[in-house]
Amino acid sequence: MASSHPVEQCHDRSLQELAKGLQQEVPHRYVQDQREPTYVSDGTLPLPSIPVIDMYELIKILGSDMDQLKNLRSICKEWGIFQLVNHGVDKLLVEKMKKEIVKFFDMPLKEKLKYTFEGGEYQGYGQTILHAQDQKVDWADRFYMITNPLHRRKSNLLPILDNWFRCLSLFSFFNRDTMENYLQELQKLSMTLFCLIGQAVDIDNLEMMDAFDDGMQSVRMTYYPPCPQPDLVIGLTPHSDAAGITILLQINDVNGLEVKKDGVWIPVNFIPDAFIVNVGDILEIMSNGVYNSIEHRATVNRQRERISFAMFFNPKFEAQVGPAKTLLSKTGNPPLFKTLNMEQYLKDFFSRKLNGKTFLENMKIGKGEAQ
Repeated sequence: MASSHPVEQCHDRSLQELAKGLQQEVPHRYVQDQREPTYVSDGTLPLPSIPVIDMYELIKILGSDMDQLKNLRSICKEWGIFQLVNHGVDKLLVEKMKKEIVKFFDMPLKEKLKYTFEGGEYQGYGQTILHAQDQKVDWADRFYMITNPLHRRKSNLLPILDNWFRCLSLFSFFNRDTMENYLQELQKLSMTLFCLIGQAVDIDNLEMMDAFDDGMQSVRMTYYPPCPQPDLVIGLTPHSDAAGITILLQINDVNGLEVKKDGVWIPVNFIPDAFIVNVGDILEIMSNGVYNSIEHRATVNRQRERISFAMFFNPKFEAQVGPAKTLLSKTGNPPLFKTLNMEQYLKDFFSRKLNGKTFLENMKIGKGEAQ
């Protein structure tokens, strides 16, 4: 994520290219001052693993077995993340999407730099956007863009229609049909998940639909190069997502995602053909603190690159982000979080650097503070 007024943009050269020439030491700006260790099992207890949800089973017996909803609620509360299997998205389409993303990062540098974000922007290709001169930089290149609503797309990145912009856009290298079909399939999947997750915490489906149907959606492709000193850097700064949910696709078989559970960093071992679904800050806010937006980070590998593709699902820009009204009316509990217009919510988020769950903490209503 980024600021609308960055101090500096580190996009003069891609990290992917820089890493090719490194032998021993990484540049100082990537070296972290402190990094919490990853949990290592002592052999007496198995390594904790994030829960798995079978989408087919969840939908199939939902009407007759409320234990499935209780299980979903428990997972979103205790973990805030799960691996989704049997999700219904065509495997061939997913494989095509993976190939397109690899193809982008394999392009010559001069071609990728055509999509570099400029001053004051956060959409496009580049590295970490800095908020302070001494801020450390993540060990990653990324490409971020808004995909929905259509009129919010940047025409040089993702045009709405096949027109003359196509030859100037990312889709001179991407298969447009693959990207558009993937976006549509994940949009449908996300709405099913939103309704189920909302129902599990007693938020009316209509309120969830009003917020998220045709909402703000964006994608982030991330490339983590091999690193000669992986213990000194971080691929992605620890944070929780300022979204409703995030659906993550692992592009290759190199792990690196870690989640913070009970104060301990736990590595995620991906199940083949599964999506990783993160509960974001907005769902924690809407559930009035029942759900947990999971804090996560990415580590890097000494020998191999890692590539991931995340899609973020948010309410409409004009929607109000706050505890769900239907939930408050049913429980009688006071709201624990402020309510903000989605547009303002995003501006506030992009004005800060990633730092754990501090943005969510700032959304909480303090003692004596009126809503």
